[in-house]
Amino acid sequence: MHLLRLFRNFGLLLVVSMLFFSCGSKKDVVYFQDAKKFETLVDDNISLTKFKVDDVISIHVSTLDSEASAPFNLFRGLPQGGFAQEQVDYIVDKKGEIDFPVVGKLKIEGLSPEKLRLLLRDKLNEYLKNPIINIRLKNFTVTVLGEVNRPGTYQVNGEQITILEAIGLAGDLTIKGMRDNILVIRDFNGAKVYERIDLTSKDAMKSQVYYLTQNDVVYIEPNQSAVTSSTLDNRASIAISIISLLVTSTVVILTRN
Repeated sequence: MHLLRLFRNFGLLLVVSMLFFSCGSKKDVVYFQDAKKFETLVDDNISLTKFKVDDVISIHVSTLDSEASAPFNLFRGLPQGGFAQEQVDYIVDKKGEIDFPVVGKLKIEGLSPEKLRLLLRDKLNEYLKNPIINIRLKNFTVTVLGEVNRPGTYQVNGEQITILEAIGLAGDLTIKGMRDNILVIRDFNGAKVYERIDLTSKDAMKSQVYYLTQNDVVYIEPNQSAVTSSTLDNRASIAISIISLLVTSTVVILTRN
């Protein structure tokens, strides 16, 4: 019976150790810890969406004279059953260009939607009077992975999104997420750029990845508490298995005696 008591005490000690080492401090989980009460922060980190290779863009040109603007809008197939035709989108090719009706090839890689609108208006003034040009980036998505409640890829409505808004779409970080070393992976001119941001500091708003761009990937690593807890869980499983085996063996021996 002495052995049984020893095994029980060992198991209790193991559980207490797991609870102790898996604890985290407040500074590990609080955002913008250095922001002072009533402090005003001016957001001068200007972000403009710029078109990249392989972007999918919707462009619609309209004027008071619908027949005059019709050649500048491409549609797929013929109208059927009273339904409107589906407008054809433009894909930025490897040269950073789109082939626009009548106008021809346009280099748009690196342009913002507003600059593209001005470029098209300048090109179309030769053919149309006061054209209205609506432009929408259709493949603006961000992917949030790691220690968040709902990892996945999210569609962005609009022309910009902050990393905080993206994390909000993913249901916020779990308690195990590392908030001071978040990784953002970005496509830039055919290369992958890796940048980290510390969301425990107000200076995060000055980071070049505070505003995300299309197809950015945000990865939240597990914090040390999560790593320690995982290690202890594995060790605990092994220890519990050994204890169970020893207890069972001891009971069998005592029963036989």
